[in-house]
Amino acid sequence: MTIIQEKTLGDKVRKDFPILHQEVHGKPLIYFDSAASSQKPQQVLDSLINYYQQDNANVHRGAHSLSNRATDAYEGARDKVAKFINTASRDEIVYTRNASEAINLVAYTWGLANLNKGDEIILSVMEHHSNIVPWQIIAQKTGAIIKYIQLNEQEVLDLENYISLLSDKTKLVAVVHVSNTLGVINPVSEITELAHQYGAKVLIDACQSVPHMPVDVQQINCDWLVASGHKMCAPTGIGFLYGKKAILEAMPPFLGGGEMIDEVYFDRSTYGELPHKFEAGTPAIGEAIALGAAIDYLSNIGMDNIHSYEAELTAYLFKKLETIPNLRIYGAKPDADGEGRAALAAFNVPGIHASDLATLLDHEGIAIRSGHHCTQPLHRLFDASGSARASLYFYNTRDEIDRFITALQETIDFFNSMME
Repeated sequence: MTIIQEKTLGDKVRKDFPILHQEVHGKPLIYFDSAASSQKPQQVLDSLINYYQQDNANVHRGAHSLSNRATDAYEGARDKVAKFINTASRDEIVYTRNASEAINLVAYTWGLANLNKGDEIILSVMEHHSNIVPWQIIAQKTGAIIKYIQLNEQEVLDLENYISLLSDKTKLVAVVHVSNTLGVINPVSEITELAHQYGAKVLIDACQSVPHMPVDVQQINCDWLVASGHKMCAPTGIGFLYGKKAILEAMPPFLGGGEMIDEVYFDRSTYGELPHKFEAGTPAIGEAIALGAAIDYLSNIGMDNIHSYEAELTAYLFKKLETIPNLRIYGAKPDADGEGRAALAAFNVPGIHASDLATLLDHEGIAIRSGHHCTQPLHRLFDASGSARASLYFYNTRDEIDRFITALQETIDFFNSMME
């Protein structure tokens, strides 16, 4: 009797991603670099093409049909983002180019207006450069002081250390929800609650969480949250900032120009209402519409289903990685069900440079990341110049993990033989 194995989520959705059906160096592509940028389903590509073929016109500024259709789709996508992360108002979603711009928006508006000499900013040692560098610049301008939450022995955020850093001087806590290197899922609701007890504001970098699990900003109760579209099946060049309405209203504009104004005179200007106050100039209209299509796609699958399937992949990936001797994986292990961390593994092999591993794996058709993953300070804590990273998404499969593990072991064996 032939047993027909039920298709997994990864098997079912792969047909939607044209880029996955190709060969690299004569081998079927295995794309394990989704933490850097996800692939795009045909539905998202079609929405982008449809805008440029059917509705290409500027938004908010025209009385003609194309402009009206473009505006409806552009603002409709904002509604989708708001619902996706459960905001209290659509006006709390500001389009940006990416999460980096969103963090800079908060830093240069709220930060410059509210931080003073001696005020304290709390970050964590696992932050992406995008959530470190802007605050360093603002600290230099204002005299504020940056403190960093350390890791505990399990290589996750040390909550006791965080608590010890909090004080009446704390004005901002800015932390990543899911680390792109450690894979750790930080307790952002608890982090936020503790910060608010001291009157501090909280910004969450959700680039690695919003694409992979349900995220509810009202449940977290953070003051700001940022994400990038290109990590959640949308195009590059589009991201968003969530901010509580009262806080956004109190913040000055970030950029000046068209669209963000109310009235302009030779000697002064008044500014538009939210969210347009922060959206100067012609926006990435097609990309925003495609972000809405990506949210439709993810929502139709269900974020709970995506998270559950990725947990299965995580458990399987780490089970297989444990078969490779001397592999140094950063961050805590997942539990038996794959929960407790994201579907990614940053690792090193003694005596083999991460970029060499990635190069040889590429010749097997396997795309992984190598480098510092924009977390240089974290890598310095581990005395590592960089690491190799395999990061999965819901379009990946167990079969791909098997092929990756085989190729990784063969690559390691090859390097070891060369050193003998």
